[in-house]
Amino acid sequence: MKSTTKVFYISIVISLAFILWGVLAPTNMSEITTSIQTFISSDLGWFYLLSATFYIAVAVYLIASPYGRIKLGKPDEEPEYSYMTWFAFLFTAGMGIGLVFWGSAEPLSHYFIPANAEPGTKQAAAEAMRYSMFHWGIHPWAIYAVVALTLAYFQYRKDEPALFSSTFRPLIGNRVNGVLGKTIDVFVVFATVFGTATSLGFGAAQITAGLRYIFPSLESYSDTLFQLVIILIVTVLFSISALSGINKGIRILSNFNVRLAILLMAFILILGPTSYIMGVFTQGIGSYAGNFLGMSFSLDVYDPESSWVQDWTLFYWAWWISWSPFVGAFIARVSRGRTIREFVTGVIALPALFGALWFAVFGGSSMYFENEGAGLFEAMGGGDQPEIALFALLEQFPLTFIISLITILLIASFLLLQPIQQPLFSVCKQQVGCLILQMSLN
Repeated sequence: MKSTTKVFYISIVISLAFILWGVLAPTNMSEITTSIQTFISSDLGWFYLLSATFYIAVAVYLIASPYGRIKLGKPDEEPEYSYMTWFAFLFTAGMGIGLVFWGSAEPLSHYFIPANAEPGTKQAAAEAMRYSMFHWGIHPWAIYAVVALTLAYFQYRKDEPALFSSTFRPLIGNRVNGVLGKTIDVFVVFATVFGTATSLGFGAAQITAGLRYIFPSLESYSDTLFQLVIILIVTVLFSISALSGINKGIRILSNFNVRLAILLMAFILILGPTSYIMGVFTQGIGSYAGNFLGMSFSLDVYDPESSWVQDWTLFYWAWWISWSPFVGAFIARVSRGRTIREFVTGVIALPALFGALWFAVFGGSSMYFENEGAGLFEAMGGGDQPEIALFALLEQFPLTFIISLITILLIASFLLLQPIQQPLFSVCKQQVGCLILQMSLN
């Protein structure tokens, strides 16, 4: 195992300080962090919207410009992974666990608590699909693509270390090797810890909810204990898989994840309201495209009583940005040998299109059965328990128990890969140490 660095020790001290703050003074921490969050979303919301859209502009320019022909590696170097394996890595790294968690829950939430339409109407249903595709579509993947491309370019064209600070060399020169460079890396680790903790929290919460949903006898156990046991089990399995390396355990698990996710989606699509789902997908894509600019720059500035954009869009944009070093470094790691045009197009287009289909299948089915009286929104506590939504949907299909167990297996496999994607490996030099940081803040 490689030796640790100062970045690792500084990062773990700062993270432990936040953990102690939360344990010893939870109310004070909650009040201060809530005030900071409110300030950012209320006063800097415009900055997040402009920043996220700027990433798209950069991505489009890179695709269209002569720079798109540049290869991430030597001129004669071929891609290390096939398109299928590459897509499996992209899907697993980017937001696989988030799609499983929110695939049913977000459209249902928007349907009954919409941004602009009347709740429960057909306008609200159309808006629900449009915003779900928007939140998980081009914007987040453009953020990932630009960050990943920056890291990949400096690694494979400039032979720089796989550190985020290395990308600042044109701006600050050799100071990337000093205090300023280490400060950048510490900041990236710290942001990544909190971004990753969000995904780990989603996964653990959904596994807990799923097991309790199909095994009611487990209700007697506390949420904290239950999720702690799940995270500990995942940690052990993660360690086993990580030791096998990216070309063995991680590669196999990523391909398994994608195939299992596609099978689950096909099950819902074929046995569910197929024609309705494909109509939702088609109209949703059109509505997303037609309202793209409006949603990209939409704030609640004319309705100060509303916090819908802050609660959803700005939350997502902040999450994607904080998680982009984590995801970006892994995408860079598996993309050597591809041209910039191929890289940016593939990273944005394939996952965004797949995500749109995913929301059409799971979100469209959820709204369909909700209108048939299934009571899915009520089952998820009126939006307060989004982790229940998927399992409530699966109750509308045959083989509910078996499919629910398979779904839990899918979520667990995504959880296994969240800390494996090792963007912090070159920074922390110890994956297990970074995982401890991530889980401690979960």
